[in-house]
Amino acid sequence: MLDPKILRESPETVRDAIRKKGNDCDIDAVLALDTEWRAALTQVEKLRAAQKAANNDMAKLPKGSPEFIAKVAEMKAVSAQVKEQDVKVKELEERWAKAMLTVPNIPHSSVPVGRTPEENVVDATNGDVNAVSPCAKPHWEIPGFDKIIDFGRGSKVTGAGFPFYVGDGARLVRALLQFFLSEGAANGYTEVMPPIFVNVASATAVGQVPDKEGMMYKTVDDDFYAVPTAETPLTNFFRDEIVDEAALPIYRCAYTPCFRREAGSYGKDVRGLNRLHQFDKVELLKWVHPTQSYIELDKLRDDAERILVKLGLPFRRLLMCTGDLGFSQAKKYDLEVWAAGQKRWLEVSSCSNFESFQARRAQIRFRNKETGKPELVHTINGSGLAVPRVLAALLENNLEADGRVRIPECLQPWFGKSHLVFA
Repeated sequence: MLDPKILRESPETVRDAIRKKGNDCDIDAVLALDTEWRAALTQVEKLRAAQKAANNDMAKLPKGSPEFIAKVAEMKAVSAQVKEQDVKVKELEERWAKAMLTVPNIPHSSVPVGRTPEENVVDATNGDVNAVSPCAKPHWEIPGFDKIIDFGRGSKVTGAGFPFYVGDGARLVRALLQFFLSEGAANGYTEVMPPIFVNVASATAVGQVPDKEGMMYKTVDDDFYAVPTAETPLTNFFRDEIVDEAALPIYRCAYTPCFRREAGSYGKDVRGLNRLHQFDKVELLKWVHPTQSYIELDKLRDDAERILVKLGLPFRRLLMCTGDLGFSQAKKYDLEVWAAGQKRWLEVSSCSNFESFQARRAQIRFRNKETGKPELVHTINGSGLAVPRVLAALLENNLEADGRVRIPECLQPWFGKSHLVFA
């Protein structure tokens, strides 16, 4: 949640952020509700002061005296007003809190202004897109592909976008996950195995509710959400807690299956492994001191990039423009790998800084050793990495003339072989 002080003192800054991000938020309505709530709060405080003063006056009067009886009547009247005003304040506070959830985060000053993906900035590139296999073809066209990744039977069992991984297909997914987690551990991230369902409070804390309900699967009876990313349960690990300042930064990584409805997705860009409703991903997450926030974002991004370097996948880093930022993000980098068979870039990681936006919703704080007061941490996360598109690029870029796929050396200890052979 955005700091209410920013909204009250600099509403034009927030309006400008909304315009740049392209979000739909009625700031005037939120401000009006904020003013009404605070006025009601002031009124109830005045009534409580009057109640206390009447109580003090009554204590000085002889019991049973006309003055005492008058004060008792005054106390009852004021008490009734306090109760009535308390109800009003609570109702307004709930409406205000709900309205504040519609206000997006403000982009960092380094984020380029733009409305479309074409206005994202290519910040860096790595590897030669022309140095991959001359035999490359779209992964779904590789002979035998459907023997290791079975979309047809997945669709029969569940629906489109829920494939079976079979034999070496399953082995390669597991090898990638083990490699990703081992890299996370080598870079100082403590592995966590989190729940894959979260409650509404957890989804709200990270900004997925009320912004992204349409992309999430939800249970009917329990109001649980299947996680769209391990970011959701991981971020909430310290919800409503004060962590030790000396422990910052705190690094965690987690593997989860991820579930996304991806409503409205269709066409060539979502063929094969390009977009699934269930997929596997390792997430990197940090809770950091505000003064180290952007240093830690760059370090997390570098951690994700080193994995791509070791896999030998050409990639580029995009600095996302304001219109391509998520509701909660202050700054974001996307990492895209080159898929030679499709001759296109595929996103495999987003590395984002939320500053205090998520921490304010989740009330994750540290106690400042100098002031003794609790302050909000900053949260940072990124994919390290998502499996399907990495797998697609590996199959396409490493396809050899005999139909086998060369396995990168870093994966061979986990996969157990130097090549994948389509049975």
